[in-house]
Amino acid sequence: MSPLSRPSRFRRIGLCVATGALAAVTAAAPALAADPSPTDHRDHAATAAPASDELSASALQREHEARQDAQAQNQAMPQAPKRTYKGRVIAKPNLLLRDRPTRSSKVVGSVKYGTVVNIFCKTTGDDVNGNNRWYLLTDGTWAWGSARYIENIGAAPRYC
Repeated sequence: MSPLSRPSRFRRIGLCVATGALAAVTAAAPALAADPSPTDHRDHAATAAPASDELSASALQREHEARQDAQAQNQAMPQAPKRTYKGRVIAKPNLLLRDRPTRSSKVVGSVKYGTVVNIFCKTTGDDVNGNNRWYLLTDGTWAWGSARYIENIGAAPRYC
């Protein structure tokens, strides 16, 4: 297979995210079938797929919420311990948060120097001063911040 015919890393990750969300919705379907209120489950599966080759913070948030919903509806499943990752912003005067792990994506917020942030996961993206890793932050809004400007507190985050 030629390199041009292989899907990009971001497209493969996006497909994995969409597949995971679809699996979560499918797992929750028996519990939802007992719910007398009419719902259209196809909307959840259709909105889980990212719109482009890059990772979407909102798509990962939807997947995370779908997993939480599935776990809440099926309490018999043993729950894995929740691992939280923390980091401190070292960008002066603040770190710009983006909707995708790229330098050219839309700025959706900022975090002041020295702020401790919660990190959901990490991925590779645009290179920022020699560092191509980006962290998905979960403080209030799900947004991407360059790992170049976030100092880990404790263990390094897992990959998305």
